[in-house]
Amino acid sequence: MVERFGINISRYKAGKVMSQLGLISSQRPKYTYKKTRKEHVTIANKLNRQFTVSQPNKVLCGDVTYIWIGNRWAYLAVVMDLYARKPIGWALSYSPDSELTEKALSMAFELRGKPNDLLFHSDQGSHYTSLAFRQTLWRFQIQQSVSRRGNCWDNAPMERFFRSLKTEWIPEKGYKTLEEAKQHIINYLMGYYSQHGPHSNNQGMTPDTAEQIYWNSY
Repeated sequence: MVERFGINISRYKAGKVMSQLGLISSQRPKYTYKKTRKEHVTIANKLNRQFTVSQPNKVLCGDVTYIWIGNRWAYLAVVMDLYARKPIGWALSYSPDSELTEKALSMAFELRGKPNDLLFHSDQGSHYTSLAFRQTLWRFQIQQSVSRRGNCWDNAPMERFFRSLKTEWIPEKGYKTLEEAKQHIINYLMGYYSQHGPHSNNQGMTPDTAEQIYWNSY
């Protein structure tokens, strides 16, 4: 990010400046995930870890995470366009149900202009495999793909996104109100992450920049 302003900085120099400013890198502890190869009974893993996508509006990924608000957990559903790892749909509520994931998907579908030939990938959570959610996919004519049970790396881009959100942005003690959480998280999704955060998938460019370069070439 500093180099985009024409300032050359090495890893060593960055560490030295951080030390002078009293900044500490926040790293989440490692967690050992169970690995299985069990497919969903009726929904195949069509994405099959093919995370490199040739253009926007072709493959979307979704997931749900929990956030502490007030004195209870709330749940955040996010939908990401896999091409540039850009978040394009989200919803926040106290219930981790199909209504939550439907709202996030509907926002993404509308904001992208209702594109054709979409694939949506997620884990096997009931909020993604319920009849209500699958009917929403059918209504939008979106193909569905789900990860193998217990295999989080089948949806690695979303795992990485939520890791970044929680380490870079969400306060350690959470939020006081749902409205405060919504505004602060939207500022991350639409602002910092999309407009300013460099991403290795985009050769160091931000999601917004990577998408803009693609559309400018057509």
